[in-house]
Amino acid sequence: MEPQIELTKDGSSTLLHTKYNALYHSTYGAIEESNFVYINAGLFSVLSSETEQDVEQSCSILEVGFGSGLNAFNTFLKTEALPVNINYVGIETFPVGLDIVEKLNYPELFSKTDKQTVFKTMHEVSWETKHHLSSQFTFEKRNHDIFNLKISNQFDVIYYDAFGPGAQPELWTAPIFEIMFEALKKNGVLITYCAQGAARRAMISVGFKVERLPGPPNKRHILRAVKV
Repeated sequence: MEPQIELTKDGSSTLLHTKYNALYHSTYGAIEESNFVYINAGLFSVLSSETEQDVEQSCSILEVGFGSGLNAFNTFLKTEALPVNINYVGIETFPVGLDIVEKLNYPELFSKTDKQTVFKTMHEVSWETKHHLSSQFTFEKRNHDIFNLKISNQFDVIYYDAFGPGAQPELWTAPIFEIMFEALKKNGVLITYCAQGAARRAMISVGFKVERLPGPPNKRHILRAVKV
């Protein structure tokens, strides 16, 4: 059953997954949440921690919960003018149909209608294959169970944007965070909107150093976990 489109308080679209009765983004602002959590507290914290050099940086990103494509598209837009090469991998168990994608309003609200093709391409391209969306942005979608992920020391950042513990509690336990820990490089960062105590303790139990950060509107805290 296709997800339903809803508008959030900043005017941007989110989706409601009818099976889990779970929203893909905050109702208080989908784009605002993406900027606050994944770009500023996640990606930019990693890029700014790198030693400043005159050479291009590279950054590998894993998104757990590709969903609407908002975080991937936002990352593309925020990095296209920066001296950084992005390798982006999004994992999604429930791909969103193109008929729904075409109704999402992210390119318009970012004032990037000229990038509409990029957003649509992210959803149209084949799965399990690397694609070059620009000279500095490599993109891949994987449609499989995250518990089957077998990657070691590959990613600099993980956008952990799975449905919340109320919908999918198994995705907020020690076994899943052990997989995430293994997938990150040393000093890599996992960033998530969820600040639930049980999830934080599960992250700590597998070796993450976890900090609570102030959250976006109507969200007291978010979590940033570092592989030390």
